[in-house]
Amino acid sequence: MDERRDNDHALMQAYVAGDAEAFRILYERHRGGLYRFILYRVDTRHTADELFQETWSRVIASRERYRPEAQFRTWLYQIAHNLVIDSYRRKRPQASGEENERILRMQVADEGEQPEQALSTFEQRRRLQRALEHLPDEQRTVFLLRMEKGLGLEEIATITGCGRETAKSRLRYALKRIRELVTP
Repeated sequence: MDERRDNDHALMQAYVAGDAEAFRILYERHRGGLYRFILYRVDTRHTADELFQETWSRVIASRERYRPEAQFRTWLYQIAHNLVIDSYRRKRPQASGEENERILRMQVADEGEQPEQALSTFEQRRRLQRALEHLPDEQRTVFLLRMEKGLGLEEIATITGCGRETAKSRLRYALKRIRELVTP
């Protein structure tokens, strides 16, 4: 099992073969980043919770059809991305930063941080969150996939269903706009 811990594809194949522990490892490995990805794209924590659960439900339901053409992470985020898009189509929500700011305030600063550092970090996060809310959805998605998850342009293009050059352009415009909005 140790060798498989580093390989998402091997873990997914083991899960398909009936190894529940392999799924648990995949879930633990990807749950935090996936949840943050969804949370930054929707208007409430409730919606994020629902889409997060639905993403994992779809992974479970489609495990027999899983094919390693792309990395597991790419496949997982593509499922989440599609669910977010479907959610927008159903609700057409207006972006509300109040819920996201409340969640950011709930995050506890590390015990070693001084109050000034925690306030500065919180203020930076709040400025970034506000800047993200001003981006078009396509740019916000590409930015989060690149900066939050460290994905390359090819993976981002696959997840979002656009060409590599389109993903590159969206990222460039997102970075430019965030710099404008975050820099005092």
